[in-house]
Amino acid sequence: MKALVITGPGCAEVQDVAEPQAVPGEVVVDVHRAGICGTDVEFFTGEMAYLHSRHAAYPMRIGHEWMGVVSEVGADVGQEWLGARVTGDTMLGCGECRRCLGGRQHVCELRAELGIRGGRPGALAEQVAVPAAALRRLPDTVDDAMGALVEPGGNAFRAVQAARLEPGDRCLVLGPGTIGLLCGLFAQAAGAEVHLLGRSVRSLGFARTLGFAHVWAEDALPDLPWDAVIEASNAPHLPAKALELVEPGRRVVYIGIAGTPSPIDTRDLVLNDVTAVGVLSASPGLDGTIAAYASGAVDPRPLVAATVALEDLPAILAGDRPAGAGLGPKFHVSLER
Repeated sequence: MKALVITGPGCAEVQDVAEPQAVPGEVVVDVHRAGICGTDVEFFTGEMAYLHSRHAAYPMRIGHEWMGVVSEVGADVGQEWLGARVTGDTMLGCGECRRCLGGRQHVCELRAELGIRGGRPGALAEQVAVPAAALRRLPDTVDDAMGALVEPGGNAFRAVQAARLEPGDRCLVLGPGTIGLLCGLFAQAAGAEVHLLGRSVRSLGFARTLGFAHVWAEDALPDLPWDAVIEASNAPHLPAKALELVEPGRRVVYIGIAGTPSPIDTRDLVLNDVTAVGVLSASPGLDGTIAAYASGAVDPRPLVAATVALEDLPAILAGDRPAGAGLGPKFHVSLER
């Protein structure tokens, strides 16, 4: 089958690789749609932290935002999965440790991460093998594009949950990338007044096309009380800024990760009685995200700038935007055979 392989920093190509096998407890999925994100770009550039901590190594088979149809099941997997439209969890815990048994497999020390960590091949390929326990069924009202946006949506869903927003609350999202925009959409669905802060004219302009009325550059941010601040950028100075901006007694949610340390002053945290929450993964938010997409409460599809072929990805990872692409931050690959 065809799969995208990153062979080293700045080097990616489509290769012929062996088809996956449905070993006991797992299924093979025919991938129909998959996306790329900032983590995938960092693997391409060589900046991704897991490469330096030895949780990952080249050659890399990336792809953790996906949907498809189950075409084969292994031993101990119910036949009812055959033909099901599915997506799946990225975080694959060992299943035996205290964290896994407590429902926190996404922070299992021994976890693999599909297309990211532990050598588990990802879904930017015609087929992918996935543990059946990681699967989530997709209702017919969640189309292929939405299905491949469940994973990033799950991160945003959890961030908004962690913010504990009430209808009418004012929420500030720092960073209008894919996750920040999805946080804004989920926060709007929760009844909040959403404000977005960003840097580039293009990203701020795109945010306005999604219906966000309050979009600001950092030097123009109004002096308002912020009931929650969601930090979804990669700017090292903004985590401290988030803590400075949030109302005393309220919440800051950290979901963005900078390439260098981003310190905060815990005196501000304590003396203002602020709750700070970190969000690592979509895992506990997958079901809620699918429900929100299925009901129409949140529609993530405008974030997709273009849907391309697998062969187009090396250039996109290198920073090219294909002719005719929209302004959105997300690129999808169509893999249906």
